Amino acid sequence: MAIAPEAMIFTAMEDCHRQIQSHLTALEALVSGMEGLPLDAAGQKRIGTIEAFFSSTARHHHALEERYFFPPLLAGLDLDLVAKVRSLQQDHGWIEENWIELSPQLSAVASGNNWFDLAELKHGVEVFAELCRTHLAVEDTLVYPMTRARLEELAEAIL
Repeated sequence: MAIAPEAMIFTAMEDCHRQIQSHLTALEALVSGMEGLPLDAAGQKRIGTIEAFFSSTARHHHALEERYFFPPLLAGLDLDLVAKVRSLQQDHGWIEENWIELSPQLSAVASGNNWFDLAELKHGVEVFAELCRTHLAVEDTLVYPMTRARLEELAEAIL
């Protein structure tokens, strides 16, 4: 039996959420480990991988949510849901703004440069990670289940 395209989309989106969580955990550990010690080549490479992920895959993920997941929920009559989705859209802006500040610092770390302020980097990572995790929790418990339910309703209406 073939997997429905909708199921594949949710699998991909949820997998991206797991990757985001994993990269955040690794990023926090790497930056915490920099206290007094420069990162070795493996750590620098890992920071570079994390920076590339958030600069590309995570941004694309947010664009997909904005284009396909949020509009049907915003079109509904549930004002509380609409307010929560609007808040998630605002989160995407805050996440992007935080990333724009954090990305060059991580690129510097990945390149072996040390022009960044470690305390500022640590604080930026903490803020970014908390914002992302709070955002993901709402999407995982509200947006994705609601979107799945609406797709199932549409499928049942067609049959």
